[in-house]
Amino acid sequence: MEPIYQYAWLIPVLPLLAAMLVGLGLISYNKTTNNLRQVPAAFLVSSVGAAMVLSFALLWSQIQGHEPYTYSLEWAAAGNFHLTMGYTIDHLSALMLAIVTTVALLVMIYTDGYMAHDPGYVRFYTYLSLFSSSMLGLVISPNLVQVYIFWELVGMCSYLLIGFWFDRKPAADACQKAFVTNRVGDFGLLLGMLGLYWATDSFDFQIMGDRLQDLVQSGAIGAGVAALLAILVFLGPVAKSAQFPLHVWLPDAMEGPTPISALIHAATMVAAGVFLIARMYPVFEHIPSAMTVIAWTGCFTAFLGATIALTQTDIKKGLAYSTMSQLGYMVMAMGIGAYSAGLFHLMTHAYFKAMLFLGSGSVIHGMEEVVGHDPTLAQDMRLMGGLRKFMPITAATFAVGTLAICGIPPFAGFWSKDEILGAAFEANPALWGVGWLTAGMTAFYMFRMYFMTFEGPFRGNDTEIRHQLKSEAEAGEPILAFGPGAMDPRELEASHDDHSHGHHSEYPHESPLAMTFPLMALAVPSVLIGLVGTPFANYFEAFIHPPSESMLEIAEHAEEFNLTEFLVMGGSSVGIALIGITLASLMYLSRKIDPKAIASQIKPLYLLSRKKWYFDEIYNSLFVLGSRRLARQVMEVDYRVVDGAVNLTGLITVISGEGLKYFENGRAQFYALIVFVAVLGLVILSGVT
Repeated sequence: MEPIYQYAWLIPVLPLLAAMLVGLGLISYNKTTNNLRQVPAAFLVSSVGAAMVLSFALLWSQIQGHEPYTYSLEWAAAGNFHLTMGYTIDHLSALMLAIVTTVALLVMIYTDGYMAHDPGYVRFYTYLSLFSSSMLGLVISPNLVQVYIFWELVGMCSYLLIGFWFDRKPAADACQKAFVTNRVGDFGLLLGMLGLYWATDSFDFQIMGDRLQDLVQSGAIGAGVAALLAILVFLGPVAKSAQFPLHVWLPDAMEGPTPISALIHAATMVAAGVFLIARMYPVFEHIPSAMTVIAWTGCFTAFLGATIALTQTDIKKGLAYSTMSQLGYMVMAMGIGAYSAGLFHLMTHAYFKAMLFLGSGSVIHGMEEVVGHDPTLAQDMRLMGGLRKFMPITAATFAVGTLAICGIPPFAGFWSKDEILGAAFEANPALWGVGWLTAGMTAFYMFRMYFMTFEGPFRGNDTEIRHQLKSEAEAGEPILAFGPGAMDPRELEASHDDHSHGHHSEYPHESPLAMTFPLMALAVPSVLIGLVGTPFANYFEAFIHPPSESMLEIAEHAEEFNLTEFLVMGGSSVGIALIGITLASLMYLSRKIDPKAIASQIKPLYLLSRKKWYFDEIYNSLFVLGSRRLARQVMEVDYRVVDGAVNLTGLITVISGEGLKYFENGRAQFYALIVFVAVLGLVILSGVT
């Protein structure tokens, strides 16, 4: 198996070379390359497919017990400073390679159906391939410097893909918001990285952890300094994985095409933050205060995302806040030391959340046949309903994903989320309590989403609802919109021309095979992959155990399995999920409870959720308007002080010049008189002194 490891560098290079070749074609022969369309797309998909085959070969080799493999070469040297580059293949990188390439391949297949009529079809595929290469390079990086390089490349690709439809103002604004927000976290990561090098003289993950621990124990570095450096590094994952308080970019990123939402903002890029925490685990695990910060940040983010998702009506933004919440679970798991549980949830979530996002894209694709290419209408669940009759495959796979994320056994999400909640209960019951409550909210808003989209009557042809949605979008103020029951058509006029939306059908229809095949393929791991991490036989933990933990310790953990404890903890998480599902069915399926009445009774809480806890307004006031106020003050200082000093200098020069010019009359007698007066004055002064 050794040759496989020697050629592992091809995994990120193949998609990169394909993207470069197609990109050169777009630059040099734009019209010809775009006219070929599916030929360059097939070439790009094939490159990712080849990378996937090699990734699974490496994963299988690691499962069979092959030793981790690292290849490095010296990239830069100056005195005692040596910087190496290369790649490493171990259990963590092999697992991430398999996840990234699988999801990337299925998303690229899906894209052929979703973007079939888009004029930027080839450009979109090129960006996808470039992103896949960047993410794969990040996964196999052997040190923090190389991680940072690919970290920024991933961010650049995210910027390009979120703003793919850059001629639409919301998309242009969203990519800029994502860029600026991530720069905050990346700056913290850079400071932490340089600080750790200053302290440990290394960029290697394990060496940094060991040396930092020794320095703290010997007193050479204070525990507070070590914690500060660790938290600065953690700022990178906070931004990339949309954790509080740098979470605000993720929902806006839904302005990009839906395949991007599935690939970048559900399965891979946002998971890069959790991956970096796992890579930096040798540093974090020896700093209790940093671990506490990580755990509570993840816990609050999980709760925050769930509370906001409760009232979202845009299907993609609802899934975005759900992603933010689930990432919070993963980060919380890392903070409490549940290393394998966090990565297990990362794996299961990647598959079922990618399927949910692709399912939402299939729904939007079908709705556009009815309402036209208007995101305000095509993505709003209040205009959907009854789609199960028209889109049975999409509905079935979406239901599988919903059951998985709600933690219903035996679906994948149950095993991974239950493991996190169990570890949280042992570490801190308060963390468990918040996570348990969040699990109930997750079940409620996900089944709310499913019922509003796929059950009940189809509302897409109701012109009065369309009017209300357009009015709400133009006003920028949310109407009480807990569900379809919040509409009052009598307040609106029914005069509306359906053809103004450019629709082609009265009802939506199932998406083409290019879009439904990835949904069906992702449904399989969404159901079955959790079985590799059951508490009865946790093969996943045995494979992905923390770097500091031996196989003997893992075996001891396995022997400690308590069936009664599992039934109590698992039963409690399933119980709260069933309560959430029951409430959602009463409100949105049987309509025995009126959502509008509840929203009216708890209007402050409803608006808090609907307005996303007012974070956008707060940040706009503090940072956007605050920056403008500061800029105006700086401009005032520049005008009155800096420019004033320059202008005063010029004025003095003009006045002195004007005065002195009268002494320049060209008469020698006058000059002699001046000299005589000056000498006389000096004599008098010298005599006085």
